[in-house]
This record gives sequence, C-alpha cells and structure tokens, in this order.
Amino acid sequence: MLSKDEIAKRIAKEVKDGYYVNLGIGIPTLVANHIPEGIEVEFQSENGVLGMGPFPYEGEEDADVINAGKQTITTLPGASFFDSATSFSMIRGQHVDLTILGAMEVAENGDIANWKIPGKMVKGMGGAMDLVASAENIIVAMMHTNKRGESKLLKKCSLPLTGVGCVKKVVTNLAVLEVTGEGFKLLERAPGVSIEEIENATGGMLVVEGDIPEMHID
Repeated sequence: MLSKDEIAKRIAKEVKDGYYVNLGIGIPTLVANHIPEGIEVEFQSENGVLGMGPFPYEGEEDADVINAGKQTITTLPGASFFDSATSFSMIRGQHVDLTILGAMEVAENGDIANWKIPGKMVKGMGGAMDLVASAENIIVAMMHTNKRGESKLLKKCSLPLTGVGCVKKVVTNLAVLEVTGEGFKLLERAPGVSIEEIENATGGMLVVEGDIPEMHID
C-alpha cells in the first residue's frame, strides 16, 4: 500500500505543463513537493496565493505565508498575493485547470463528501463548495478505507455532499480509479496489492477490464 506521500507523488504525474492547480488540505498539499523537473505549474490557494512552492525546511518557515489549511508554505519567483474575492473569482471563473482534493467519501457516480461529519464540530466548508462546482477536472487523494477498515469508495455517499457527479479520478493507497458511468474503473494498482484486495475494499461498483498494471511511483 502507498503512503500519503506516495499518493501525492502519483498524483503529481497527472499535472501538465502550464496548469493552474488548486490543492486542498491534507494529502493534496504534498503534491507540490513532487512536480517533475521541466514542468511549470502555478499552484493556487483560495486564501489568496498564486505561485506556491514546496513546504519550507524546518527553521525557514514564515508564519505569515500560509496556504488555505494554515500550513506554512514557500512561494516561487513571480508569486502573488491577493484578497479572497479575487481568489474565488479565479475559481468560479474556471481559471483553474485541475483541482486536487481530499475526501471522506466518494460515490461511484462522482459525488464527493469532504467537509462535514454530522455531530462533529467543523470550522466550515471553506472553498470546497466553490471548487467542486466550478472545476472541470477534479482528482481526489484519499485512503481507500477508514480507520475501521470500511470502504470510503461507495455506491452512495452517507455524509453530507460537497458536490454532485464532479470527481473524475481517485488515487488511494491501493489504486488509481477513474469515475465512469459504470462505476469506479480500475486503472492501476499499488505495488504488491492484488485486484481481490481492491475489490474487497471498494463498496461501490468496481470495473476491472484486462490486465491491471502496477503504479510507477518513481
């Protein structure tokens, strides 16, 4: 199974040269550490940053330079800072090419739940609703199962929805899956993970066609 950092490293392969990319909190923030050489990417954060770089080394943090998850970040040459109104105009105006989000649950039709668990205190939905409503390309980074071993890839989400039918692809610690009209199509499996293990860990419809290759992380 993949570590969270390896999930981010695999997702980094989905980023294309010239993309504007929004990174959600959690695993997605690690993607900025793994962009291949020769690829120019502009990372956007909804708190008003364009041009984020990798996380800073210990001792080099600047408490005033943070992402939407309040983590300290670095900025690349040419980076800019602006207010939330401008940031959300970028998002709602569909000027972001790729959005990478974490999730609590994803349904086989592309529904996503990632902002609230009933009965638990939350700070709010943040920019999640705007991101899923406006983005045309959404990749979810998540663990395949929860701490109790229950699947997070379901026929139907049980938690309050963030967006409907919007997720295009899911990368977990077990697999890479594409959301299709037939369900979760298995594209790749984590090194050493069998198709049977993925089937047992997937609550929604899993589509398996032909030989499924192992992921190449490096």
